[in-house]
Amino acid sequence: MTASDTAAVIIGRNEGARLIRCLGSLQGRVRQLVYVDSGSTDGSAAAARELGAEVVELDLSRPFTAARARNAGLAVLPAGIEYVQFVDGDCEVDPDWIATAANFLQAHPKAAVACGRRRERFPDASVFNRLCDAEWDTPLGEAKACGGDALMRVAAVYTAGGYRDGLIAGEEPELCLRLRRAGWQVWRLDAEMTLHDAQMLHFGQWWNRCRRAGHAFAEGVALHGAGPERHWVTETRRALLWGALLPAVILAGGLLSPYVLLAALVYPAQVLRLSRRMGFERALFTVLGKFAEAAGALEFYWRRWRGTARGILEYK
Repeated sequence: MTASDTAAVIIGRNEGARLIRCLGSLQGRVRQLVYVDSGSTDGSAAAARELGAEVVELDLSRPFTAARARNAGLAVLPAGIEYVQFVDGDCEVDPDWIATAANFLQAHPKAAVACGRRRERFPDASVFNRLCDAEWDTPLGEAKACGGDALMRVAAVYTAGGYRDGLIAGEEPELCLRLRRAGWQVWRLDAEMTLHDAQMLHFGQWWNRCRRAGHAFAEGVALHGAGPERHWVTETRRALLWGALLPAVILAGGLLSPYVLLAALVYPAQVLRLSRRMGFERALFTVLGKFAEAAGALEFYWRRWRGTARGILEYK
């Protein structure tokens, strides 16, 4: 693998110093840097140009999505690029990652995607940052999906049709599903990949992130839930059960008899059950998160019934 085989597509909006750090971590390790800007007002586009990146500024008349931004970056890659590193602008890429991942793809011709360990830069800044760091510690080996940071085989992505522009979240697992259906593989390597700066310091940010996940779950089911993969069916059902159906039943029963409200003790019992596997902190927020996920899923169904689409849901 040589740098001439590889490009990087960085997406962002008002990332400031984080974007500069991201671009700097990729300089000299890829043939071309492409930065796709989604309406920044902090001078991100100009800063990226100064660092040698080709800048694509998305048309403001159309809704922003990460999927649309990644497709826009992919579209301007020059001929001869075999691999593309997709990365969010709030991440710093490990110095050894590009070579490690590209060598893996070269050695495994059926592999379309390689991702590694994404870590939170400041996990002790908040409980929400710690939750992100734990979430990204996924099992090693062949996987069903990757996150926003991954090295991909360009030909495979093109063959699959790229990202689905309209998805406000969950676009990477949806692309990976289509890649796997086409016979490609997705791998999680035992290698450091990126440092991410979530800056998630408040409960409202975490709530919106979980709500976005619930929206993605429900939309994923609408797209591929009937397929053999049962894409996000379990996640959506779990969110709706714990975050909507059970609370509604308990509250309705409480109108008939206040003793029915004691059924709400099922929630602390669930926290204690999950604590044995993941610790109290993660268990508590896993249970709380189901309410936010249910809200996101229900919003998707409501908007789908009305025939309206949701714009991007940001948490920072």
